[in-house]
Amino acid sequence: MNGQPPAPPAPPIAFADFLKVDIRIGTVVAVDPFPEARKPAFKLAIDFGPLGVKRSSAQITVLYRAEQLVGRQVAAVVNFPPRQIGPFRSEVLVLGFPDANGAVSLVGVDPAVPNGGRLF
Repeated sequence: MNGQPPAPPAPPIAFADFLKVDIRIGTVVAVDPFPEARKPAFKLAIDFGPLGVKRSSAQITVLYRAEQLVGRQVAAVVNFPPRQIGPFRSEVLVLGFPDANGAVSLVGVDPAVPNGGRLF
């Protein structure tokens, strides 16, 4: 393990609170290096279908190479305000879980679903 205990459970929330978080599926259409990032990261362009192509910075370089990511469907929060990360504007938060060493393993779907589909 990475020396960090698992995060404790969050307090209960109402279903209405869950619905405020807009989690959608999209397909990675482009991956670029992000050498200006403090921690190794990629710049991703993700096609969310009717929502368009959105950009995200993702610290996923431990488990993934750029060529593995193009065409992969990923889950992301699409209704957070954009965040400036150095010279890059990140529009969505790509979701993942830590593996036993703390590296990020992406959340996706199997089988594929239409881009822009919302988690419920």
